[in-house]
Amino acid sequence: MPPQSGSASGRRCHGLAGVVPCYNAGPRVRPVIAQAQPYFERLVLVDDGSTDGGVQALADLPIRVITFPHNRGKGHALLAGLRAALEDPAMEAVCCLDADGQHDPAEIPKLHAAFLEHGADLVIGARTFNEDLVPWRSRFGNRVTAALTALLLGARLPDTQSGFRLFSRQFAEAVLESVSGGRYETEMEIVVKALREGCRIESVPIRTIYEEGNRSSHFRRIADSFRIYLRLSRLILRPGKHRGRVV
Repeated sequence: MPPQSGSASGRRCHGLAGVVPCYNAGPRVRPVIAQAQPYFERLVLVDDGSTDGGVQALADLPIRVITFPHNRGKGHALLAGLRAALEDPAMEAVCCLDADGQHDPAEIPKLHAAFLEHGADLVIGARTFNEDLVPWRSRFGNRVTAALTALLLGARLPDTQSGFRLFSRQFAEAVLESVSGGRYETEMEIVVKALREGCRIESVPIRTIYEEGNRSSHFRRIADSFRIYLRLSRLILRPGKHRGRVV
């Protein structure tokens, strides 16, 4: 089933809210918001303590902005955005994408279509990691995390760390009840929760937009990778069945 249209542009996805966590994305954030907003019936940007003035430049756009007085981490921003998006009972799903331009807003309908067609609880935009576009460090890190997920949870997901995701309302509500805030490890905990609780997970191929040295990307390869693996190991040690449906 294709996404439903409700805007003058014919692009709006019925019942879909958007969440964009943002920390010092500078001039990149405005085109992301401007391109994404027509697809959503409600759009929430969470300013995670930015100091670069980029969010202030969005005052003329029809979006809701939540501002943290200090940087808390992407996981905290993501959860705050989900909570705000679900304040509208008409929202059936929430799509999250990054503020730094590494996701193409034009692909939002692809994730929404997978949600509608398959009744998915979680749709992950899986990056292709083209060897000509993405350095080996990024490819290697994603492959290690995907391999660990397959080994420890019995589920093969092509991209466990993509921030381009769509949540059903029911799953988003469940995430808010039990998932901890943090930095990038929060996204790993969400995947583990979906697998353990028998949720239907869809992976949809998306473009890889990578800019070497992009200062708007705040992922610290060593420190944040350690936090992800530490959170993963702690979750694995908890009792529970791994029975998510991965398609």
